[in-house]
Amino acid sequence: MDFRILTIFPAFFDSFVSHGIMRRAIEAGVIAVHPMDIREFADGSHRITDDRPYGGGAGMVMKPEPLTRAIAAAKEMMPGSRTILLSPQGRPFKQAIAGELASLGGLIFICGRYEGVDERVYAHIDDEISIGDFVLTGGEPAAMIVMDAVTRLLPGALGDETSAQKESFEDHLLEHAHYTRPPEFEVETVPDVLLSGNHGVIDAWRLESALLRTLLKRPDLLGAKILSNREKKVLEHWRDTIEKIVST
Repeated sequence: MDFRILTIFPAFFDSFVSHGIMRRAIEAGVIAVHPMDIREFADGSHRITDDRPYGGGAGMVMKPEPLTRAIAAAKEMMPGSRTILLSPQGRPFKQAIAGELASLGGLIFICGRYEGVDERVYAHIDDEISIGDFVLTGGEPAAMIVMDAVTRLLPGALGDETSAQKESFEDHLLEHAHYTRPPEFEVETVPDVLLSGNHGVIDAWRLESALLRTLLKRPDLLGAKILSNREKKVLEHWRDTIEKIVST
């Protein structure tokens, strides 16, 4: 997977690609990350990439000429790639979209700044993605989030190929509770079932844990899930238990 990032701050990504899974994925040849400085495509000695908005108002707007030139250059390097503008006006980023993007050969991210981009740039954009209902100073942190989520789904990016399949939001469930050493910490101990060595019983406990967590923390996710009879029984048990606790 090839990532091209159009930004006025290419050095923003130096640390991001130098640590953890991103670094290992680059070293393994799973991904390539190429920040591209939009200023290199601007005119004049000052390489200006923004200007005041027509009609007045606060802030600045990213100019169309350098941005569309940068997009064209990136597309020429990566034919068939998808061009994505990181913007609070885009479709909400979810795990399903990460999976959709992971199936592509290349992604071009446009990191907006200021009040946004000139409206005429949209003719050169394939997709618009938002990481949440809030406003960032620029699209760089959003691009990192999307790249991280997508990279985790690529074959060879994680040490355990099943890790990404068992994480939160896969199959509309939050991930089950986790425990590690020591077996006793403060006043809590690791559940006996996890020490039993019985993988069937452990899998059943983990499913119940995931369902309970989702019910308590993100019940909205369950509305999009097709429940098995086994899952329905678990949820009915815990709903009854919670109702009894609340009523007392």
